[in-house]
Amino acid sequence: MKIIEIRPLPGPNIYCYRPVVRLKIDLADYTEVSTKEIPHFVEKLLHYIPSLKDHHCSRRKPGGFVERLYEGTYLGHVIEHVALELQYLAGSDVVYGKTVRAERPGLYYIITEYESKKGAIQALCSAVGLVQSLLENKNPDLANEINRIKDLAAQDRLGPSTAAIAREALKRGIPVMRLGEESILQLGYGKYQQRIEATITSRTKCIGVDIAGNKVLVKHLLAEAGIPVPWGEVAGTEEEALEIAGRIGGPVVIKPFNGNQGKGISLNLKSRQEIKRAFQLAYSLSSKVIVEQFIEGKHYRLVVVEDKVVAAAERIPAFVVGDGRHSIKQLVDMVNMDPLRGEGHEKPLTKIKIDPVVLLALGKRGLSPDSVPPEGQIVYLRENANISTGGIAVDVTGQVHPDTMETVLRAVRLIGLDVAGVDLVIRAIDHPLTSENGAIIEINAAPGIRMHHYPVQGEPRNVAAAIVETLFPPGSKARIPIISVTGTNGKTTVTRMISHILRGTGLVVGKTTSDGIYINEKRIVSGDTTGPRSAQVVLRDPSVEAAVLETARGGILRSGLGYDYSDVGIITNISNDHLGIEGIETLEDMAYAKAVVAEAVHENGFAVLNADDPYVVQIAGLIKSGVIYFSTASDNIIVRRHLGVGGTAVFVKNGSLVVARGAKTKKVLPIKRIPCTFAGVAQHNVQNTLAAVAGCIALGTDMEHIRRGLLSFTSDENYNPGRFNMFEIGGFRVVVDYGHNEAGYINTLQTIKKLKPKRIIGVVGMPGDRKNEDIIQVGKIVAKYCHRIIIKEDSHLRGRKVGEVAEMMRKAVLEAGTSEEKVEIVLSELPAVERGLSIAQARDVVAVFYEKLEPVLNLLREARQKMPQQVEADDRRMVCPNTF
Repeated sequence: MKIIEIRPLPGPNIYCYRPVVRLKIDLADYTEVSTKEIPHFVEKLLHYIPSLKDHHCSRRKPGGFVERLYEGTYLGHVIEHVALELQYLAGSDVVYGKTVRAERPGLYYIITEYESKKGAIQALCSAVGLVQSLLENKNPDLANEINRIKDLAAQDRLGPSTAAIAREALKRGIPVMRLGEESILQLGYGKYQQRIEATITSRTKCIGVDIAGNKVLVKHLLAEAGIPVPWGEVAGTEEEALEIAGRIGGPVVIKPFNGNQGKGISLNLKSRQEIKRAFQLAYSLSSKVIVEQFIEGKHYRLVVVEDKVVAAAERIPAFVVGDGRHSIKQLVDMVNMDPLRGEGHEKPLTKIKIDPVVLLALGKRGLSPDSVPPEGQIVYLRENANISTGGIAVDVTGQVHPDTMETVLRAVRLIGLDVAGVDLVIRAIDHPLTSENGAIIEINAAPGIRMHHYPVQGEPRNVAAAIVETLFPPGSKARIPIISVTGTNGKTTVTRMISHILRGTGLVVGKTTSDGIYINEKRIVSGDTTGPRSAQVVLRDPSVEAAVLETARGGILRSGLGYDYSDVGIITNISNDHLGIEGIETLEDMAYAKAVVAEAVHENGFAVLNADDPYVVQIAGLIKSGVIYFSTASDNIIVRRHLGVGGTAVFVKNGSLVVARGAKTKKVLPIKRIPCTFAGVAQHNVQNTLAAVAGCIALGTDMEHIRRGLLSFTSDENYNPGRFNMFEIGGFRVVVDYGHNEAGYINTLQTIKKLKPKRIIGVVGMPGDRKNEDIIQVGKIVAKYCHRIIIKEDSHLRGRKVGEVAEMMRKAVLEAGTSEEKVEIVLSELPAVERGLSIAQARDVVAVFYEKLEPVLNLLREARQKMPQQVEADDRRMVCPNTF
């Protein structure tokens, strides 16, 4: 067996709405070998992973997968289940898996859901290795593989605070986007977004964080305001620390100047030796060390969110309870076996580690890790009570005295934080905070909230929910309208048209197209930007108020969608293009892939479907949202049935574009008045207009804005570059179009023919990654419509040899009946266009099917300047009069 490729699909995809990883594998000699044909394979597999017995598989009951194993199933299916179980055993709660055949016999796609991308990739690799080991009668090291998966999963897992906030946002329907690989999240889209990192939010002021990080300054500000704090100073040397301790004149605390999570803190230090050891520990973490008065009392953490105390917990240091038999080290190991304890922040509690701070705390009591405490004796392992060092929390929110709450709120206001963790040491939490009762020890930016969500005693406090509700109060918006457009042809034009109409309403529109990313018609990124990353660029822009996203097949198959769901999903049509690539072999496959755009529409949104296309109509059965159909015919049976049940449709009736809801019909515009349709001659742009209008209707756009947008949108290089752009050069015309498949060529050449030119001169080519039969078919189409043919080739050959595609087209054109003297090959695009221009005569049309638009447009602009227009008045019949 050989792994060919592993690819994560983080967005909604053709397999699942949740993130998945897809492994492509060649099973080679095991392609047709089932599990029942491999001696002892099932028994060995269940011996190493007995929990596979719980898998339901298609039987929908525990043990269903085991039944399949004994009956005989193929190894791709086995690898799928093993990968899922390895993820589960490593701590990920995943259930979805699928195995499907790929392009040829022996190749399979194995798909599994994931929480951790790195962990899932390793799980698939480990699953393949484990199955291979069993086939070779080797003993796999399951524990090692699970640990590898755990370690990798920990690398890309969100921190506990960030993850809690993300969960609360998703509960409220607020989209969550991870920015990079760290624990920085964007909540919401476009202009409504907020960002968080742990509990630092978009509203957290940098100056507040800086002040909170300066522990000396914090104490100074609080002391000036009459808030009790421990007195102390900063030491740079051991001698200075001893001098400060002497001035304090009692037990002291030593901690790093800029420490966090309780690291390097030593409490209740009385002897010179203790102070020296504590200083060295703190100094190893910071060149400045704080020496301050030790405050007697219990340790508490209060969390403030937007001037409200939302949680309070008593923090109890890590401890063990003696049993008279086991050493402290052994007791720690026993405590760490608690499934609620994990490494770092992965679980509600953190495993206890015996480190220098623990050794110092034990030493002060005359103990060591090898000491055996008597039964019932509680041995505190640290004096600071941080959860991140193994401590536990007890909720006391309802016990905090109101005066203490007000003092804490006043302290946080002085520092200037929207979210803060306030550490108190206080004798009685239900009494006011005074200097006799305790003190505020620290105020922390980005406080951890794990202890409040998972106290060992008391009521859990949902601090994450409080933070999310502060960022997005009830009734506020988190989303911008998203319109996603897919289909074989027309995507770019429909995207541009909708964007143009929405801009006319005053919205700042972000759009992705095959020629770039635009924010309010300013192109910020050039190139084919129809994939999920480009969509996310738009959704991350804080100025964007609506997103119109051209969504191509390639991005869907490679990574899924770049958003969670849209308000409108449009499918223009399904026709022959890109077949034989990425496992898409038939038009049914293509429809299935593009259906993701319609399926990923919010239940209150609309899928816009082409009622004239049978492959698109079939998609309606997969959709959970509303549906709006469009059609060029008022008597389309799908439209009539849809209107009969009160649905909405956009179609052409008596020469006008109309919108109908049930029995009510409203006229939008006569087709002849819509410029991009060339007075109705460009039938493909009539379809594109219908789709665009349906998309705007789905959004609730005002009809007058729709009319204005249609009247001002022209099919030229300014509004719709590269899509049936017409240039007048001398006495002939040039049409530039991105036709790159059969339907695209037919649409363009049929439209040109309707304009009744003297001759059509085709400058044609096809991408090298298309099937031979598709290239040949386009050659036949060109031969049918064109009087002279110049065949060029894309600069990006896509795996073909130089001249291969051009020669294939030439043969197809000749076989279709075109004489040799009317066909020539000019491989480079610009010389091919120049050749077409050079043989053009008055009333000819040169049809240029380009690869790279800008160089072609520049060449035509130069040619237009050199050759003045010589179009006679009676030749104007070639062109739509209200456009030219």
